[in-house]
Amino acid sequence: MSESGVRCLWMRGGTSKGGYFLKDDLPADVAARDAFLLGVMGSPDPRQIDGMGGADPLTSKVAVVSKSSREGIDVDYLFLQVFVDQAIVTDAQNCGNILAGIGPFAIERGLIAATGEETRVAIFMENTGQVAIATVQTPGGEVTYAGDAAIDGVPGTHAPIPLEFRDTAGSSCGALLPSGNAVDVVNGVPVTLIDNGMPCVVMKASDVGITGYEDRDTLDADTELKARIEAIRLAVGERMNLGDVREKSVPKMMLVAPPRAGGAICVRSFIPHRAHATIGVLGAVSVATACLIEDSPAAEVAVIPEGPRKTLSVEHPTGEMSCVLETDESGAVTSAALLRTARKLMDGVVFA
Repeated sequence: MSESGVRCLWMRGGTSKGGYFLKDDLPADVAARDAFLLGVMGSPDPRQIDGMGGADPLTSKVAVVSKSSREGIDVDYLFLQVFVDQAIVTDAQNCGNILAGIGPFAIERGLIAATGEETRVAIFMENTGQVAIATVQTPGGEVTYAGDAAIDGVPGTHAPIPLEFRDTAGSSCGALLPSGNAVDVVNGVPVTLIDNGMPCVVMKASDVGITGYEDRDTLDADTELKARIEAIRLAVGERMNLGDVREKSVPKMMLVAPPRAGGAICVRSFIPHRAHATIGVLGAVSVATACLIEDSPAAEVAVIPEGPRKTLSVEHPTGEMSCVLETDESGAVTSAALLRTARKLMDGVVFA
């Protein structure tokens, strides 16, 4: 345990929550950094009672931010998932929810200056080498978190933070469809192995014995289901160019069903061993993209709007997330944008 604290801003980003740090404020040695972050969160412990973590993967997250030297980029962002009940800190994935707080954090910490009523922040996502553009509300040259934007999974309204993603296809797996197939059959279940910002395995809920409309607690209690989808996840790691995924937080497992609330598709997401209360931002982008892949499990149950610019509402256990996908003449997705919000919760010093 360390007696010296580190400056930190605790924020809610989208439907997640965690600590935002300047890179220079953390130990340069990765092992020392990870040990410090485990102490900060109180891991490993199911309750994380001796740390800041909230006993849930969605509230045990870290952003490491630095001013970027890359052309056209304002800041570099490294996402770290701190496991709750294991002594593991991993950078194997992005987090599009925590991403929502990066722009406000960068302005709050003086990494970039506000440019007017709105400030566009170009963010390089170190985990996958991709770029996102966040638009932050900065009336009077200061970040505001107050506004009228609502997102499912978060109470109340807040300032809107639109996120535009560029060149996300194959960000972790090397290709949008890393196996080269629209459909693979794994353990008797047709699946789409896809990475449009988040490596995901997309399958029909009915093919693994559920409706796809169950609540989170019901899914988390279904040990037979969880064992079945974990067997599929372990079987596809090599095919997705992710190697042995036994101790990795990717790929995410997406169980899809026809929409019930006027959306494009309904999904139950495992991240990967617990059911998600909502769905991750980049996971939603990957699922929405899977809906546009002909003959895929997602396409079989999805309701797809016409036109090159498609707004796909992805229904999840606590609401929906709308993805705006731009497609080219071939139908391939060229860009994706989503609306998120963030809120500053605490600014101070945290101890491990």
